[in-house]
Amino acid sequence: MVTLSSLPKTVAKSQKRVGRGYGSGVGGHTTGRGAKGDKVRGTNKLTFDGSKIKKSWIKRTPFLRGKHRILAKVKPFAVSLTQIDVWFKANDTITVKDLQKKLHENYTAFKILSAPKFDKTLTFKGLVVSTKAKDQIIAAGGKIES
Repeated sequence: MVTLSSLPKTVAKSQKRVGRGYGSGVGGHTTGRGAKGDKVRGTNKLTFDGSKIKKSWIKRTPFLRGKHRILAKVKPFAVSLTQIDVWFKANDTITVKDLQKKLHENYTAFKILSAPKFDKTLTFKGLVVSTKAKDQIIAAGGKIES
């Protein structure tokens, strides 16, 4: 039987509902948007600074020239050993192309992460492996080749 005393206590407060009249305690006129102007009405541009373009944030940003501007770091896609355990059989060699086929995506970098338990002998070729996952793979009798 469910009683009020046996229910779990609610810790999270409900979110304030802004703009539902003066009686709500958080309402009326601008409701948290400041005073008057375009910023209240939601029509100003991202580049708007309130003065001439000379003083805007566009002019204050440093000039970025050269190769370093084009290069972007590729964040590897995380794949856990639990997923690999399901996808591959024992004594398989796993490469980037194999993982791309399984995920049906065009990721170029992958990182293998650890799992609660892993006991397949697999060979990993050309993949980044976390230190904990590396220990698990070697303990299971697998190899990591660069």
